[in-house]
Amino acid sequence: MKSFSVSRRLFAQGLATTSLTALVGLRALDAQAAPVDGFTGQAEWEQKYDADSSLQARRTTTPLLSSQTVAQTEAAIQQYRDLVARGGWQGVPAGQSLKLGSKGNAVVALRRRLIVSGDLEESAGLSPVFDSYVQAAVRRFQARHGIGSTGVVAQQTFQALNVPVQERLRQLELNLVRLRSFSGNLGARFITMNIPAAAVETVENGQVFTHHAAGVGKIDRQSPVMQAKVVEVNFNPFWTVPVSIIRKDLIPKMQADPNYLTENKIRVIDKSGNEVPPTAVNWNSMDAVNYRFRQDPGADVNSLGVVRINIPNPHGVYMHDTPAKGIFGDDFRFVSSGCVRVQNIRDYVAWILKDNPNWSRDQIDEAIRSGARIDARPAQPVPVYWVYVTAWANDGLVQFREDIYQRDGFGSGMATLQPTVEPSLDGAEPPAAIPTGSTRPRAGVLPPMADD
Repeated sequence: MKSFSVSRRLFAQGLATTSLTALVGLRALDAQAAPVDGFTGQAEWEQKYDADSSLQARRTTTPLLSSQTVAQTEAAIQQYRDLVARGGWQGVPAGQSLKLGSKGNAVVALRRRLIVSGDLEESAGLSPVFDSYVQAAVRRFQARHGIGSTGVVAQQTFQALNVPVQERLRQLELNLVRLRSFSGNLGARFITMNIPAAAVETVENGQVFTHHAAGVGKIDRQSPVMQAKVVEVNFNPFWTVPVSIIRKDLIPKMQADPNYLTENKIRVIDKSGNEVPPTAVNWNSMDAVNYRFRQDPGADVNSLGVVRINIPNPHGVYMHDTPAKGIFGDDFRFVSSGCVRVQNIRDYVAWILKDNPNWSRDQIDEAIRSGARIDARPAQPVPVYWVYVTAWANDGLVQFREDIYQRDGFGSGMATLQPTVEPSLDGAEPPAAIPTGSTRPRAGVLPPMADD
Protein backbone atom coordinates (compact mmCIF):
# COMPACT_ATOMS: atom_id res chain seq x y z
CA MET A 1 0.00 0.00 0.00
CA LYS A 2 1.42 3.36 -1.03
CA SER A 3 1.79 6.23 1.36
CA PHE A 4 0.13 9.46 0.24
CA SER A 5 2.38 12.35 1.31
CA VAL A 6 2.47 15.97 0.18
CA SER A 7 5.65 17.95 -0.28
CA ARG A 8 5.73 21.71 0.20
CA ARG A 9 6.79 22.12 -3.44
CA LEU A 10 3.83 20.08 -4.68
CA PHE A 11 1.53 22.02 -2.40
CA ALA A 12 2.78 25.30 -3.79
CA GLN A 13 2.45 24.14 -7.38
CA GLY A 14 -0.99 22.64 -6.76
CA LEU A 15 -0.23 19.54 -8.81
CA ALA A 16 -2.92 16.99 -9.50
CA THR A 17 -3.35 14.19 -7.01
CA THR A 18 -2.22 11.60 -9.52
CA SER A 19 1.31 12.95 -9.20
CA LEU A 20 1.34 12.55 -5.41
CA THR A 21 2.63 9.55 -3.53
CA ALA A 22 1.40 10.48 -0.07
CA LEU A 23 -1.45 12.16 1.75
CA VAL A 24 0.19 14.32 4.37
CA GLY A 25 3.60 15.92 4.20
CA LEU A 26 4.93 14.77 7.50
CA ARG A 27 8.45 14.24 6.23
CA ALA A 28 8.83 17.94 6.92
CA LEU A 29 8.72 16.93 10.57
CA ASP A 30 11.72 14.64 10.42
CA ALA A 31 14.20 17.45 10.91
CA GLN A 32 12.35 18.76 13.96
CA ALA A 33 11.61 17.57 17.47
CA ALA A 34 8.60 15.31 17.96
CA PRO A 35 6.03 17.93 19.03
CA VAL A 36 6.12 19.80 15.75
CA ASP A 37 2.59 21.12 15.70
CA GLY A 38 2.80 24.86 15.33
CA PHE A 39 -0.27 25.23 17.49
CA THR A 40 0.45 23.03 20.49
CA GLY A 41 3.89 22.04 21.72
CA GLN A 42 2.66 21.62 25.29
CA ALA A 43 5.22 18.95 26.05
CA GLU A 44 8.09 21.22 25.04
CA TRP A 45 6.84 24.05 27.21
CA GLU A 46 5.70 21.97 30.15
CA GLN A 47 8.48 23.11 32.48
CA LYS A 48 8.40 26.78 31.40
CA TYR A 49 4.81 27.73 30.86
CA ASP A 50 5.44 31.45 30.80
CA ALA A 51 9.08 31.72 29.83
CA ASP A 52 10.36 35.20 29.10
CA SER A 53 12.28 34.08 26.03
CA SER A 54 10.69 35.09 22.74
CA LEU A 55 8.57 32.47 21.03
CA GLN A 56 9.64 33.43 17.52
CA ALA A 57 7.81 31.29 14.97
CA ARG A 58 9.84 28.12 15.45
CA ARG A 59 7.35 25.88 13.70
CA THR A 60 4.77 26.98 11.17
CA THR A 61 5.63 30.37 9.77
CA THR A 62 2.64 30.57 7.43
CA PRO A 63 -0.33 32.34 9.05
CA LEU A 64 -3.53 30.36 9.48
CA LEU A 65 -5.39 33.21 7.80
CA SER A 66 -3.46 33.59 4.55
CA SER A 67 -3.72 32.91 0.84
CA GLN A 68 -1.00 30.27 1.24
CA THR A 69 -3.08 28.32 3.73
CA VAL A 70 -6.09 28.56 1.43
CA ALA A 71 -4.06 27.22 -1.50
CA GLN A 72 -2.52 24.40 0.51
CA THR A 73 -5.90 23.44 1.97
CA GLU A 74 -7.32 23.29 -1.56
CA ALA A 75 -4.46 20.96 -2.51
CA ALA A 76 -5.08 18.81 0.57
CA ILE A 77 -8.75 18.47 -0.40
CA GLN A 78 -7.75 17.11 -3.79
CA GLN A 79 -5.44 14.62 -2.10
CA TYR A 80 -8.12 13.47 0.32
CA ARG A 81 -10.57 13.04 -2.54
CA ASP A 82 -8.00 10.82 -4.21
CA LEU A 83 -7.57 8.87 -0.99
CA VAL A 84 -11.34 8.39 -0.67
CA ALA A 85 -11.41 7.04 -4.22
CA ARG A 86 -8.64 4.59 -3.30
CA GLY A 87 -10.65 3.23 -0.39
CA GLY A 88 -9.34 5.37 2.45
CA TRP A 89 -8.11 3.79 5.67
CA GLN A 90 -9.36 1.16 8.08
CA GLY A 91 -9.83 1.86 11.76
CA VAL A 92 -7.67 0.69 14.63
CA PRO A 93 -9.41 -1.54 17.20
CA ALA A 94 -9.72 0.54 20.37
CA GLY A 95 -8.87 -1.18 23.59
CA GLN A 96 -5.85 -1.18 25.82
CA SER A 97 -3.29 1.53 25.17
CA LEU A 98 -0.66 0.76 22.55
CA LYS A 99 2.89 1.83 23.28
CA LEU A 100 6.51 0.92 22.72
CA GLY A 101 6.81 -2.84 23.14
CA SER A 102 3.13 -3.66 22.55
CA LYS A 103 2.46 -6.63 20.28
CA GLY A 104 -0.51 -8.03 18.40
CA ASN A 105 -2.95 -7.53 15.57
CA ALA A 106 -3.91 -4.07 16.84
CA VAL A 107 -0.34 -2.93 16.17
CA VAL A 108 -0.59 -4.28 12.61
CA ALA A 109 -3.82 -2.31 12.13
CA LEU A 110 -2.15 0.77 13.57
CA ARG A 111 0.75 0.44 11.14
CA ARG A 112 -1.67 0.16 8.20
CA ARG A 113 -3.55 3.25 9.32
CA LEU A 114 -0.39 5.33 9.79
CA ILE A 115 1.05 4.24 6.45
CA VAL A 116 -2.08 5.28 4.58
CA SER A 117 -2.08 8.74 6.17
CA GLY A 118 1.64 9.18 5.49
CA ASP A 119 2.68 9.25 9.14
CA LEU A 120 4.65 6.00 8.82
CA GLU A 121 6.92 5.04 5.93
CA GLU A 122 5.66 2.05 3.98
CA SER A 123 9.10 0.50 4.34
CA ALA A 124 8.44 0.15 8.10
CA GLY A 125 6.29 -2.87 7.23
CA LEU A 126 3.43 -4.56 9.06
CA SER A 127 5.21 -6.17 11.98
CA PRO A 128 2.98 -6.87 15.02
CA VAL A 129 5.54 -5.14 17.26
CA PHE A 130 5.16 -1.50 18.34
CA ASP A 131 8.72 -0.32 17.74
CA SER A 132 10.45 3.07 17.73
CA TYR A 133 9.36 3.74 14.14
CA VAL A 134 5.71 3.33 15.09
CA GLN A 135 6.25 5.47 18.17
CA ALA A 136 7.67 8.30 16.04
CA ALA A 137 4.77 7.96 13.58
CA VAL A 138 2.24 8.12 16.39
CA ARG A 139 3.90 11.28 17.69
CA ARG A 140 3.66 12.84 14.23
CA PHE A 141 0.01 11.90 13.98
CA GLN A 142 -0.70 13.31 17.44
CA ALA A 143 1.07 16.58 16.63
CA ARG A 144 -1.06 17.07 13.50
CA HIS A 145 -4.23 16.49 15.52
CA GLY A 146 -3.43 18.72 18.48
CA ILE A 147 -2.85 15.81 20.83
CA GLY A 148 0.09 15.71 23.22
CA SER A 149 2.91 13.93 21.36
CA THR A 150 3.43 11.10 23.84
CA GLY A 151 3.84 8.32 21.29
CA VAL A 152 1.24 6.31 23.24
CA VAL A 153 -2.07 5.40 21.61
CA ALA A 154 -4.76 5.94 24.25
CA GLN A 155 -8.41 7.03 24.13
CA GLN A 156 -8.03 10.39 22.43
CA THR A 157 -5.58 9.09 19.82
CA PHE A 158 -7.77 6.05 19.09
CA GLN A 159 -10.64 8.45 18.59
CA ALA A 160 -8.71 10.58 16.09
CA LEU A 161 -7.36 7.55 14.24
CA ASN A 162 -10.86 6.19 13.73
CA VAL A 163 -12.47 9.26 12.18
CA PRO A 164 -13.40 8.07 8.64
CA VAL A 165 -11.47 9.62 5.78
CA GLN A 166 -14.77 10.83 4.26
CA GLU A 167 -15.39 12.96 7.36
CA ARG A 168 -11.86 14.34 7.25
CA LEU A 169 -12.47 15.33 3.63
CA ARG A 170 -15.76 17.04 4.53
CA GLN A 171 -14.00 18.76 7.41
CA LEU A 172 -11.38 20.20 5.06
CA GLU A 173 -14.04 21.30 2.56
CA LEU A 174 -16.08 23.06 5.24
CA ASN A 175 -13.08 24.82 6.72
CA LEU A 176 -11.87 25.96 3.31
CA VAL A 177 -15.01 28.11 3.18
CA ARG A 178 -14.12 29.58 6.58
CA LEU A 179 -10.55 30.26 5.50
CA ARG A 180 -11.63 31.89 2.24
CA SER A 181 -13.80 34.32 4.16
CA PHE A 182 -10.58 35.80 5.57
CA SER A 183 -8.77 36.06 2.24
CA GLY A 184 -8.87 39.87 2.14
CA ASN A 185 -6.47 42.39 3.65
CA LEU A 186 -6.34 41.60 7.36
CA GLY A 187 -3.67 44.19 8.13
CA ALA A 188 0.13 44.30 8.17
CA ARG A 189 0.03 43.28 11.84
CA PHE A 190 -2.78 41.20 13.31
CA ILE A 191 -3.62 38.49 15.82
CA THR A 192 -5.45 35.23 15.15
CA MET A 193 -7.00 33.12 17.89
CA ASN A 194 -8.20 29.75 16.62
CA ILE A 195 -10.74 28.38 19.09
CA PRO A 196 -10.58 24.62 18.28
CA ALA A 197 -6.78 24.72 18.40
CA ALA A 198 -6.83 26.81 21.60
CA ALA A 199 -3.98 28.77 20.08
CA VAL A 200 -2.97 32.35 19.35
CA GLU A 201 -0.55 33.57 16.71
CA THR A 202 0.75 37.05 16.04
CA VAL A 203 1.31 37.90 12.38
CA GLU A 204 3.55 40.55 10.92
CA ASN A 205 4.32 41.17 7.23
CA GLY A 206 2.79 37.86 6.20
CA GLN A 207 4.74 35.72 8.68
CA VAL A 208 3.84 34.25 12.05
CA PHE A 209 5.91 36.11 14.64
CA THR A 210 4.92 34.28 17.85
CA HIS A 211 2.86 31.24 18.80
CA HIS A 212 0.97 31.04 22.10
CA ALA A 213 -1.04 28.23 23.64
CA ALA A 214 -4.38 29.52 24.94
CA GLY A 215 -7.17 28.65 27.31
CA VAL A 216 -10.54 29.28 25.65
CA GLY A 217 -14.25 28.97 26.43
CA LYS A 218 -15.53 25.68 27.74
CA ILE A 219 -18.23 23.85 25.87
CA ASP A 220 -21.15 25.43 27.74
CA ARG A 221 -19.55 28.93 27.82
CA GLN A 222 -18.14 29.27 24.35
CA SER A 223 -15.67 31.84 23.07
CA PRO A 224 -17.34 33.77 20.23
CA VAL A 225 -16.22 34.00 16.63
CA MET A 226 -15.60 37.71 16.12
CA GLN A 227 -13.35 40.50 14.89
CA ALA A 228 -12.05 43.20 17.22
CA LYS A 229 -9.00 45.39 17.85
CA VAL A 230 -6.52 45.64 20.69
CA VAL A 231 -6.84 49.21 21.93
CA GLU A 232 -5.24 48.94 25.36
CA VAL A 233 -3.13 46.77 27.63
CA ASN A 234 -3.97 46.89 31.34
CA PHE A 235 -1.15 45.95 33.71
CA ASN A 236 -2.00 44.58 37.17
CA PRO A 237 -5.76 44.84 36.58
CA PHE A 238 -8.59 44.52 39.04
CA TRP A 239 -11.17 41.92 38.12
CA THR A 240 -14.86 42.70 38.48
CA VAL A 241 -17.02 39.58 38.56
CA PRO A 242 -19.64 39.62 35.78
CA VAL A 243 -23.26 39.15 36.81
CA SER A 244 -23.43 35.83 34.94
CA ILE A 245 -20.52 34.50 37.00
CA ILE A 246 -22.06 35.80 40.20
CA ARG A 247 -25.15 33.73 39.47
CA LYS A 248 -23.49 30.61 38.11
CA ASP A 249 -20.40 30.37 40.26
CA LEU A 250 -19.94 32.86 43.05
CA ILE A 251 -23.21 32.25 44.91
CA PRO A 252 -22.76 28.44 44.94
CA LYS A 253 -19.15 28.81 46.06
CA MET A 254 -20.11 31.11 48.93
CA GLN A 255 -22.85 28.72 49.97
CA ALA A 256 -20.25 25.95 50.12
CA ASP A 257 -17.46 28.02 51.70
CA PRO A 258 -18.30 31.35 53.43
CA ASN A 259 -14.59 32.24 53.39
CA TYR A 260 -14.24 31.99 49.62
CA LEU A 261 -14.34 35.75 48.92
CA THR A 262 -11.89 36.59 51.69
CA GLU A 263 -9.43 33.88 50.70
CA ASN A 264 -9.53 35.02 47.07
CA LYS A 265 -9.24 38.73 47.94
CA ILE A 266 -12.59 39.60 46.41
CA ARG A 267 -14.19 42.70 47.90
CA VAL A 268 -17.94 43.35 48.13
CA ILE A 269 -19.03 46.83 47.00
CA ASP A 270 -22.58 48.09 47.58
CA LYS A 271 -24.60 50.43 45.34
CA SER A 272 -23.17 53.46 47.14
CA GLY A 273 -19.63 52.39 46.34
CA ASN A 274 -18.85 51.35 49.89
CA GLU A 275 -17.06 48.16 50.77
CA VAL A 276 -19.17 45.86 52.96
CA PRO A 277 -18.41 42.47 54.55
CA PRO A 278 -19.52 39.27 52.75
CA THR A 279 -21.97 38.69 55.61
CA ALA A 280 -23.99 41.68 54.34
CA VAL A 281 -25.15 39.53 51.40
CA ASN A 282 -27.94 36.97 51.65
CA TRP A 283 -26.22 34.04 49.97
CA ASN A 284 -29.34 31.88 50.02
CA SER A 285 -30.97 34.14 47.44
CA MET A 286 -30.07 36.18 44.33
CA ASP A 287 -29.26 39.16 46.56
CA ALA A 288 -25.61 39.02 45.45
CA VAL A 289 -26.45 40.42 41.98
CA ASN A 290 -27.21 43.74 43.69
CA TYR A 291 -23.55 44.10 44.68
CA ARG A 292 -20.28 44.53 42.81
CA PHE A 293 -17.49 42.05 43.47
CA ARG A 294 -13.94 43.19 42.73
CA GLN A 295 -10.82 41.09 43.04
CA ASP A 296 -7.56 42.79 44.05
CA PRO A 297 -4.61 42.80 41.60
CA GLY A 298 -1.96 40.17 42.12
CA ALA A 299 -0.09 37.69 39.92
CA ASP A 300 -0.88 34.75 42.18
CA VAL A 301 -4.46 35.64 43.07
CA ASN A 302 -6.19 37.72 40.43
CA SER A 303 -8.00 35.66 37.81
CA LEU A 304 -6.59 37.90 35.08
CA GLY A 305 -3.01 37.44 36.22
CA VAL A 306 -0.88 40.52 35.58
CA VAL A 307 -2.24 41.63 32.19
CA ARG A 308 -5.61 42.22 30.57
CA ILE A 309 -5.83 42.85 26.80
CA ASN A 310 -8.70 45.22 26.06
CA ILE A 311 -10.49 44.33 22.80
CA PRO A 312 -13.87 46.12 22.84
CA ASN A 313 -16.62 43.92 21.42
CA PRO A 314 -20.34 43.25 21.94
CA HIS A 315 -19.63 39.93 23.69
CA GLY A 316 -17.77 41.52 26.60
CA VAL A 317 -14.82 39.13 26.29
CA TYR A 318 -11.11 39.86 26.28
CA MET A 319 -7.67 38.22 26.50
CA HIS A 320 -5.51 38.01 29.60
CA ASP A 321 -2.84 36.36 31.69
CA THR A 322 -3.69 33.72 34.30
CA PRO A 323 -2.19 32.56 37.60
CA ALA A 324 -3.00 28.96 36.57
CA LYS A 325 -0.32 28.54 33.92
CA GLY A 326 -0.43 24.77 34.20
CA ILE A 327 -3.32 24.71 31.73
CA PHE A 328 -0.90 25.54 28.92
CA GLY A 329 0.69 22.11 29.29
CA ASP A 330 -2.62 20.32 28.69
CA ASP A 331 -4.24 19.15 25.46
CA PHE A 332 -7.70 20.09 26.70
CA ARG A 333 -7.66 23.85 27.21
CA PHE A 334 -11.39 24.62 26.99
CA VAL A 335 -11.55 25.98 30.51
CA SER A 336 -12.87 29.55 30.50
CA SER A 337 -16.24 31.27 30.44
CA GLY A 338 -15.49 32.76 27.02
CA CYS A 339 -12.41 34.93 27.51
CA VAL A 340 -8.99 33.77 26.36
CA ARG A 341 -5.98 33.12 28.58
CA VAL A 342 -2.70 33.60 26.71
CA GLN A 343 0.56 31.78 27.35
CA ASN A 344 3.79 33.78 27.53
CA ILE A 345 1.83 36.96 28.05
CA ARG A 346 4.93 39.16 28.27
CA ASP A 347 6.05 38.17 24.77
CA TYR A 348 2.53 38.74 23.54
CA VAL A 349 2.29 42.20 25.10
CA ALA A 350 5.77 43.13 23.89
CA TRP A 351 4.67 42.37 20.32
CA ILE A 352 1.43 44.36 20.71
CA LEU A 353 3.29 47.41 22.04
CA LYS A 354 6.44 47.12 19.93
CA ASP A 355 5.51 50.15 17.79
CA ASN A 356 5.06 52.33 20.87
CA PRO A 357 8.52 53.76 21.74
CA ASN A 358 7.43 54.29 25.33
CA TRP A 359 7.03 50.57 25.95
CA SER A 360 10.19 48.50 25.64
CA ARG A 361 10.36 45.00 27.08
CA ASP A 362 12.18 46.35 30.13
CA GLN A 363 9.42 48.91 30.69
CA ILE A 364 6.78 46.20 30.38
CA ASP A 365 8.57 44.05 32.96
CA GLU A 366 8.92 47.04 35.29
CA ALA A 367 5.22 47.89 35.00
CA ILE A 368 4.30 44.35 35.96
CA ARG A 369 6.85 44.26 38.76
CA SER A 370 5.52 47.51 40.24
CA GLY A 371 2.12 45.98 40.97
CA ALA A 372 0.50 49.32 40.09
CA ARG A 373 -2.52 49.72 37.82
CA ILE A 374 -1.00 51.00 34.56
CA ASP A 375 -2.49 51.23 31.07
CA ALA A 376 -0.60 51.22 27.76
CA ARG A 377 -1.76 51.59 24.17
CA PRO A 378 -0.29 50.29 20.92
CA ALA A 379 0.70 52.99 18.42
CA GLN A 380 -2.17 51.75 16.24
CA PRO A 381 -5.02 49.43 17.29
CA VAL A 382 -4.13 45.85 16.35
CA PRO A 383 -6.79 43.77 14.54
CA VAL A 384 -7.79 40.56 16.33
CA TYR A 385 -9.62 37.66 14.68
CA TRP A 386 -11.24 34.94 16.78
CA VAL A 387 -11.97 32.11 14.34
CA TYR A 388 -13.27 28.56 14.37
CA VAL A 389 -11.10 26.43 12.08
CA THR A 390 -10.88 22.67 12.67
CA ALA A 391 -8.94 21.63 9.55
CA TRP A 392 -6.33 23.33 7.38
CA ALA A 393 -3.01 22.78 5.64
CA ASN A 394 0.09 24.94 5.61
CA ASP A 395 3.85 24.54 5.61
CA GLY A 396 3.32 21.09 4.09
CA LEU A 397 1.23 19.75 6.99
CA VAL A 398 -2.44 18.81 7.07
CA GLN A 399 -3.85 19.68 10.49
CA PHE A 400 -7.06 18.62 12.24
CA ARG A 401 -8.58 19.65 15.56
CA GLU A 402 -11.58 18.37 17.46
CA ASP A 403 -14.88 20.08 16.70
CA ILE A 404 -15.13 21.05 20.35
CA TYR A 405 -18.29 23.17 19.93
CA GLN A 406 -19.88 20.78 17.42
CA ARG A 407 -20.12 23.43 14.71
CA ASP A 408 -18.93 21.28 11.81
CA GLY A 409 -22.22 19.35 11.81
CA PHE A 410 -20.78 15.86 11.63
CA GLY A 411 -22.49 14.46 14.73
CA SER A 412 -21.02 11.81 16.97
CA GLY A 413 -18.50 10.50 14.43
CA MET A 414 -16.09 13.20 15.55
CA ALA A 415 -17.13 13.43 19.19
CA THR A 416 -14.74 15.16 21.55
CA LEU A 417 -13.37 14.00 24.86
CA GLN A 418 -14.99 16.22 27.44
CA PRO A 419 -13.39 15.99 30.86
CA THR A 420 -15.55 16.80 33.80
CA VAL A 421 -15.03 20.41 34.84
CA GLU A 422 -16.11 21.83 38.16
CA PRO A 423 -17.75 25.27 37.79
CA SER A 424 -15.20 28.03 38.12
CA LEU A 425 -15.25 31.62 38.99
CA ASP A 426 -13.13 33.54 36.48
CA GLY A 427 -14.57 36.81 35.51
CA ALA A 428 -15.92 34.92 32.65
CA GLU A 429 -14.15 31.70 32.87
CA PRO A 430 -14.87 28.69 34.96
CA PRO A 431 -12.13 26.86 36.84
CA ALA A 432 -9.27 25.30 34.99
CA ALA A 433 -10.30 21.90 33.75
CA ILE A 434 -8.24 18.81 34.39
CA PRO A 435 -8.36 16.60 31.31
CA THR A 436 -9.02 12.90 31.57
CA GLY A 437 -5.89 11.08 32.62
CA SER A 438 -4.06 14.22 33.76
CA THR A 439 -2.24 13.86 37.05
CA ARG A 440 -0.28 17.11 37.09
CA PRO A 441 -1.55 19.38 39.90
CA ARG A 442 -2.83 22.85 39.13
CA ALA A 443 -1.21 25.98 40.47
CA GLY A 444 -3.01 27.06 43.60
CA VAL A 445 -5.59 25.30 45.70
CA LEU A 446 -8.77 27.00 44.54
CA PRO A 447 -10.08 27.01 40.96
CA PRO A 448 -8.79 29.96 38.93
CA MET A 449 -11.14 32.90 38.54
CA ALA A 450 -12.69 33.51 35.16
CA ASP A 451 -12.33 36.58 33.07
CA ASP A 452 -15.35 37.28 30.95
